[in-house]
Amino acid sequence: WALHLKNVTVSLSGQYKCSFATYPYGTKAAKIQLIVKAEEEQHYVKEVRLNQTLEIPCLEDTASENLSNYPLKWLVGENGRKEELVTKEPSSPAVYRNGSALYGQRVRLGSNNALKIFPIKITDDGRVFSCHVVYHPERVQKSSTTVRVFGK
Repeated sequence: WALHLKNVTVSLSGQYKCSFATYPYGTKAAKIQLIVKAEEEQHYVKEVRLNQTLEIPCLEDTASENLSNYPLKWLVGENGRKEELVTKEPSSPAVYRNGSALYGQRVRLGSNNALKIFPIKITDDGRVFSCHVVYHPERVQKSSTTVRVFGK
């Protein structure tokens, strides 16, 4: 027996009980507590000088969790268009999307899956880098960082 919920919202959080009659044992019942969380996304701004190295943590407030246990991807966006830079599956090496002329050889995954960009160029100003961690197909935590580049 399964309960299928569609268009799930936070208001569906609560305790659910399933009960049914069995012969000869009588009524059987089970309870489950459902907690529906809104999609989590944090927004940050990083300021960096031209030609420096920028390191952007994937999830700044999630240092205690080991991100290497979950699939993740880094994207860069501007004007509503997003481009995938790197993907990482658990226990596998990172896969870089080197098709980008702008970021092909300038990005690497650092410790704890932080994105390292070197050297920072003026064209990076205003770009939004986002990290998506897939804890479950229906629970993705996102962090986005807008880069501000300053001259010397």
